[in-house]
Amino acid sequence: MTHPDHDRALECALAAARRGFPVIPLSRTKLPAVRSPHRGETGRGMCRGQCGRLGHGVHDAATEPARIAELFAAAPWAAGYGIACGRSPHYLIGLDLDRKDGVDGVTDLVDLAARWGFAVPWTRTVITPSGGRHLWLRGPAEAVVPNSVRRLGNGIDVRGSGGYLVGPGSVTTAGLYRWDPPTASMPPAAVPKRLLRLLLTTPQRRAVRAAAGPAVGGNTAGPLIRFVLGSSVGERNERLFWAACRAFENGHGDRVAEEMVGAAVSTGLSEREAESTVGSARRHVLGGSGGRRSAGAL
Repeated sequence: MTHPDHDRALECALAAARRGFPVIPLSRTKLPAVRSPHRGETGRGMCRGQCGRLGHGVHDAATEPARIAELFAAAPWAAGYGIACGRSPHYLIGLDLDRKDGVDGVTDLVDLAARWGFAVPWTRTVITPSGGRHLWLRGPAEAVVPNSVRRLGNGIDVRGSGGYLVGPGSVTTAGLYRWDPPTASMPPAAVPKRLLRLLLTTPQRRAVRAAAGPAVGGNTAGPLIRFVLGSSVGERNERLFWAACRAFENGHGDRVAEEMVGAAVSTGLSEREAESTVGSARRHVLGGSGGRRSAGAL
């Protein structure tokens, strides 16, 4: 027998799928609910579902009702669902505007729009448990928007290709995600061209390293987690390895390893691949087999 939160999440996920949004079940921690079938395996290449089994994170996202039902049946503990970004037909781009701990992403976005000369679109919007906002925007098919954390503003995170947004109707450890009522039936608005240019601009890696590296000398791994969350397609493993090395060097790698894996999974890596990368970083720093490159290099 499933929990009411599970049944509601499935119902909401199916409704989103009918509108063309690919979905996956999520746990209350906002991570993909279906466990990787490759946990503990060694000697395999990266699998994004080619094995035919469930459990490959955002790569499992589907719009077919039978497939969605199968995914939720495999995770009776699921209490939410994720909306895959960057996928046909909407090529969704998500702006995650935080409103907590003195940060106001809504104000940050308004300031960004004024500075760069674009209007903030009136679009489909989800209200987060902390009072933040998820703005859903429609991207062009040819644009591969990277995920990023606080790159556009202190309270602005971006979910693009390989990422996902928590869907309305989801229950997490923080609470309920819900529609902003006036926008619930709206389609995602087109991303403004000037905003799209900002989303596609890749910051210099040296600047990213300077921003992330010096902040990890203490016991907190928050900056490292944000560094992993800001990974784009093609650099996710590399950034995860670098961040995990920093954590092990500072003596708290084992404590934050699970959180790092979760951050990497949210950017599109499989759970197995993320765990393998963190394990490689541990061996590199603490000793063991494998002569990886210098941990200080991105």
